Amino acid sequence: MGKFKITECPDIEGLKVIEPTVFGDARGYFMETYNYNDFHEAGIDLQFVQDNQSASHYGVLRGLHFQIAHPQDKVVRVISGEVFDVAVDLRKDSRTFGKWFGVILSAENKKQFFIPKGFAHGFLVLSEKAEFTYKCSDFYHPDDEGGLQWNDPDIGIDWPIPDGMAVELSEKDARWGTFQEYCAK
Repeated sequence: MGKFKITECPDIEGLKVIEPTVFGDARGYFMETYNYNDFHEAGIDLQFVQDNQSASHYGVLRGLHFQIAHPQDKVVRVISGEVFDVAVDLRKDSRTFGKWFGVILSAENKKQFFIPKGFAHGFLVLSEKAEFTYKCSDFYHPDDEGGLQWNDPDIGIDWPIPDGMAVELSEKDARWGTFQEYCAK
C-alpha cells in the first residue's frame, strides 16, 4: 500500500484521512486519487456509485448534511482552494455519538477525508474559491435529506471563522434542526 498514507482519526472510529503519494517534477505532478486495492487494504471496501463536484466562494458553509434511509459513505477532497471539512458522529450506538472531527482539505495538501455512513458532513470555504469533489457509495435521494444546525452548541464545532468572515448558508441549511431534536427522533 505505497500509494496512500491512510490514517485513522484518533478520536472517532471509522473516519480516515487519506494522503496520496504525489509524483512531481518540473512539468507538474501526478497522483492516484483512488485505487480500490489500496483502499480495500485500509478497510474502505466499498463500491462507489456517484461522483459529485461543487464550487463555492469564501465564507460559504455547506452542511451539516446526511441521508436518512439511504446513508452514504463518502471520500471527499478539494481540487481548488481550501476548506475546513467536518464530520459529526450520528451513530447512536457509538461511544463517540455527537462528537465531531475536522480537517483542512486543500488543493495544496491534497488530503482526502473518508466519512462512513452514519455521519453528518459539512465544510466551510476558507479560500477565495474552492472546488470540492466527493465519491458516494449510494445515490443521492432528494426526499431523504437530513441535517443539523452548523453552529449547534451541543455539538460545539470549532469552525475556524476569521474576523470579518460572513458565513453564508443556503436557505435549507439555515433551517436544519438541533442535535437535541435529532436525538429525540
